[in-house]
Amino acid sequence: MINARIDKDINSGSWVRKIFEVGVKLKSEGKEVCDFSLGNPILEPPQKLIEAMQKYSAEKGIHRYMSNAGYEEVRKKVANYLNENKLIDTSFDRIIMTSGAGAAINVVLRTMISQDDEVIIFSPYFMEYVFYIENFCGKAIFCKTKEDFSIDFNELQNKITNKTKAIILNSPNNPTGKIYSKEDLQKLSDLLLKQENKIYIISDEPYRDIIFDDLKYHSICSIYPYSFMVYSWSKSLNLAGERIGYLACTKDIDESIIKSLVVSFRVLGFVNAPSLMQKTIGDNLLPIKNIAEIYQKKRDFLINGLTKLGYSVFVPQGAFYLFVASPINDLEFCELAAKEQLLVTPGTGFGCPGYFRLAFCTDDVTIEKSLPLFEKLMKELKNKK
Repeated sequence: MINARIDKDINSGSWVRKIFEVGVKLKSEGKEVCDFSLGNPILEPPQKLIEAMQKYSAEKGIHRYMSNAGYEEVRKKVANYLNENKLIDTSFDRIIMTSGAGAAINVVLRTMISQDDEVIIFSPYFMEYVFYIENFCGKAIFCKTKEDFSIDFNELQNKITNKTKAIILNSPNNPTGKIYSKEDLQKLSDLLLKQENKIYIISDEPYRDIIFDDLKYHSICSIYPYSFMVYSWSKSLNLAGERIGYLACTKDIDESIIKSLVVSFRVLGFVNAPSLMQKTIGDNLLPIKNIAEIYQKKRDFLINGLTKLGYSVFVPQGAFYLFVASPINDLEFCELAAKEQLLVTPGTGFGCPGYFRLAFCTDDVTIEKSLPLFEKLMKELKNKK
């Protein structure tokens, strides 16, 4: 028998597996598929990064162990970048290089969460958060947001209890692309500082370099003192398969917690972030030039096309997802779309039924070919009414 929790996780994610398997089957049959299911950037990493990887791969000693927290010189570069850009007040000894953002979140939860502690996540949310929380016998508490997906502070206040240990904040948000305003972040900080129990924030920021319409990004870590910043270069440098990121802590996080985070990183089996990628990233901290412009063009093309076809689209402020109101039950719509060789993800999986998500981090040809398929679907649904 497999672990009961894993069995539950498999079953709760069955709709994702079903759509994915349909896509795999179609592709194996040689059919063209417009795949918007996964946030898997199709862009290539910068040439400069590739060259750095090639250079460091031949460096003597590069493939050995180092400090569990990572190379000190790389952590210093990361700390300088964060401080200079006023994203967080930190120092290199409060930074742990990690195997992507997912590893960093699990490390924080493993360190901070005891059995039955509660972690608040805002709906809609990245589905893996629930699994991460349950890994350490915590309880995910779902907090609904407003119509525009901004924080509903009345709802949040009602969700906070003496068991609340942390809040996971994802801005820009996956799946909506919502960016939380500086005013709302300040309001959130003020609310949490008034609570009797100390509540930590885990700020998941892998999309913060993909911001549209000349908006400015503000990190909660520059406002709220008890924050953990989680970052990955998967999206900003198209390195999803390399699993490299970091965990940064504010200066108000106790030193004993920092030491415990390093221990958690080791005992969870990560040991240290990939050595080669640490060195490579040390020379390539900046996101791809004009990456936001590239995705904004894709966003605008899709929004314009879908809106003309009668779909209601939430306009994302960042990231590379569209959250679209489903004309029918979102699970049913995604199944119908898959039959038309169009792969999209149901909002139900993000805790928000009635929507579907498109990941537009794909090529322009796929985006262009998808619109006739969306048109066909809409016409079929209208004819059934």
